[in-house]
Amino acid sequence: MITTLHIKNIGIIEDITINLNSGFNVLTGETGAGKSLIIDSLMILCGGRFSKDMIRRGQEYSFVEACIYVPKNEYAEDGNIIVSREIHINGRNLCKINGRMVTVNILKSIMTNIIDIHAQNDSHDIMFQASHINYLDNYANNEVISLKEEYSKLYSEYKKINEELENSFGNEKQKQRTLDLLTYQLNEINNARLKMDEENKLEEKLKIIQNKEKVYNNLTKSSNILSDNIISNFENVISCLSKIESFDAKYMQSLTSIQSLYYDVQDIYETLNGYLYENEYCDLDSNEITSRLDLIYSLKRKYGNNIDEILKYKSDIQEQIDKIMNLEEYNKSLKIKLDEIKLKMNEICNNLHEKRAIYAKKLSEKINNELKDLEMESASFKVEVNLENQYTKNGLDKVEFVISTNIGEEYKPLVKIASGGEMSRIMLAIKVVLANISETSVIIFDEIDTGISGTAARAFSEKMKILSKTHQLICISHLPVIAAKADYNYKIQKEVVEDNTITSIKLLNESETLNEIARISSGNVTDISLKHAMELRKSCESYNKISA
Repeated sequence: MITTLHIKNIGIIEDITINLNSGFNVLTGETGAGKSLIIDSLMILCGGRFSKDMIRRGQEYSFVEACIYVPKNEYAEDGNIIVSREIHINGRNLCKINGRMVTVNILKSIMTNIIDIHAQNDSHDIMFQASHINYLDNYANNEVISLKEEYSKLYSEYKKINEELENSFGNEKQKQRTLDLLTYQLNEINNARLKMDEENKLEEKLKIIQNKEKVYNNLTKSSNILSDNIISNFENVISCLSKIESFDAKYMQSLTSIQSLYYDVQDIYETLNGYLYENEYCDLDSNEITSRLDLIYSLKRKYGNNIDEILKYKSDIQEQIDKIMNLEEYNKSLKIKLDEIKLKMNEICNNLHEKRAIYAKKLSEKINNELKDLEMESASFKVEVNLENQYTKNGLDKVEFVISTNIGEEYKPLVKIASGGEMSRIMLAIKVVLANISETSVIIFDEIDTGISGTAARAFSEKMKILSKTHQLICISHLPVIAAKADYNYKIQKEVVEDNTITSIKLLNESETLNEIARISSGNVTDISLKHAMELRKSCESYNKISA
């Protein structure tokens, strides 16, 4: 549930903080006071689109922040998360969850599972046939989940094999052209006779050849220095210390150390002479090495960044050549595998269809019962489940919600219903039926009761009250019967302060609530409208006691 909502610099809202409660929260106020701006702010917080025109005049940015309690979430152990979105006039967009920056898409995916927003004229997914199968499957719940998971794995494999068959090197002419190209590439790599780490060794040898004279001169000079001075000096020191080593242990220790150094220097001297000999008799041809390296560089430009990648590419094209040469047999094996998968998929699809048909009937009955309560006795809602001949991610079923709003009329898709009031009641009926399986904990209604009056409005308010038992319900309404049903009433109003229009919001006490119900009943607070408000409030209290 949303516990606190903070909005800054959106439209005529300068800076307001709303402390919301669990249960049924109803927001009322005069037209233009900023009621819908609160819903707009929540849509922004849920990752919705934002127009720069929404930023309050004279300000550089808008800011929306909410503290939300969600029992299970990855962002806080205690279930409390703080979500914020800050949008600047220059286009800068900053989204945070508990202080951690996230993208708009991540914000949207998380908030979709927490808040469900409905408006009178929004394009809610209930209007689109493609979403209806998800509603039905959510209602069936465990009855179809395991089947759908099993089907999903098979469907992924089915798509992969189909794509492979469709992309099997084209027609005969295309296949031969591809085979010629791959064969040429394979021969070019084979003829090069590449060896692992060959390039590094060749580059080292080339470096030596290109610097042969410099290497020879410095090796000779180093060898002569060791031979003429250092080694002979070491020998003289060793001779001197040998004559006195018996007089004191420290002389013997020094002699041992100098002898060790002498042997090390002798090893170095011999090693350098070996390098000198190798350099003197080196018969490497720099042109031959350069040519070999050029060939390797050419192959790298075509087939990989190094010899290892080139050899891997060679292995891949050999595999493709073998596949083309044996394409008929390979495709045959794929088709056999595809047929086996389709058999399994068909079996699961038939099981899914049977279960969906059963739950479609149950869901239709429950929604029709709710519609009767909502003063739509002549309406008949139906969940149609038909087997198609095209596999989709959900199986072979096409699920569609259809309705006949009057006796004798044909069933039509929901999108063809002209009346907004009817659509509102249908949507509410579906929400009430699916409330217990809904993942979202907060449901928000923005004047979806437009076009509803009389007994339908009373029934509408009662269904919303039921929905508020399992969800936090936030509703902007102009109907007194809905305001009377609220657990908490908030009044939104605007005022002019220093030539600026600002919006404020207040949680009403019981007396103030009665006055607000009276105002929206008749436009003015009179003794008659106030008495009517008290009657509405009392009748709702009676209903609450009965339903409790």
